[in-house]
Amino acid sequence: MAATIGFAGPWVLRKAANGFARSYSTLINSTLSPYKTLRSFPFTSPLTFPASGLCHVAQAIRGDDKHAIEEVKHILEMAKRASSRREILHTNFLTPPVLKESMLTLEKLADIRAVAQGGYPQAERCRISIGHPDLLTNYPDVVAALSVTGNFAFQPCSHGDYLGAILGTGIAREKLGDIILQVGNVSVSCTKIPLISLDYEPPRTQSFKTVEASLRVDALGSAGFKISRSKLVDSISKGEVRVNWSPVSKNNTILRTGDVVSVSGRGRLKVGEIKTTRKGKFEVELIRYL
Repeated sequence: MAATIGFAGPWVLRKAANGFARSYSTLINSTLSPYKTLRSFPFTSPLTFPASGLCHVAQAIRGDDKHAIEEVKHILEMAKRASSRREILHTNFLTPPVLKESMLTLEKLADIRAVAQGGYPQAERCRISIGHPDLLTNYPDVVAALSVTGNFAFQPCSHGDYLGAILGTGIAREKLGDIILQVGNVSVSCTKIPLISLDYEPPRTQSFKTVEASLRVDALGSAGFKISRSKLVDSISKGEVRVNWSPVSKNNTILRTGDVVSVSGRGRLKVGEIKTTRKGKFEVELIRYL
């Protein structure tokens, strides 16, 4: 089972959730200490599932992400075991690209049903339950929620405070789902709550359009983050640029609708609708996450 944790304080707007596996379901009276800031990611186009607690997921894996490809292969092996042994198996929490690629592949298997859950509809990191259709007839209870409360009135908050504090207890990252709220060096208490009680909201965005000669990441990235192309290229060379959560090393990587570009220290943006102009250029909608 996994847990989605909501963090809250008397003077801080509560809008958060985090999930982790059932064997690590208790963090009662823990103290969260400040760590480096880590960034959470926006959700993008969903696969369609009937239950409100199931995941929205992002673009599929790019071919050069070997680690993600190996993860998908492992999940397919799980599917084979689940089918042959007629049992239900559950993955750890998966990143959005691995999640989507896995679901697209599993949907092609006639004797397997797969359900992705992350605790709330906009969850980015989700677990997949895999089993024979005759066995997997409902949505397994594999995600739970914790409410973490404390006095955060005088402490600056960051995503990394939560992640660092939780990982510092020895919990592996793959046992954690989404983290949306933040905290500093504050003593907290934790209480398990129903998933329906989670308080969350979609990310704030700002959309604008740009006309570019190409769809290269250095062209759209520089336009989207409003920096020079040379600065964007320098960030790529330093490994600071990711597309769909995977590092890119080539300036000429081509982007497409739905791709999410993140640059360390500058945030994230999503590529929206792409149109070709009469002069053969590209009019691109860019959606900046605020």
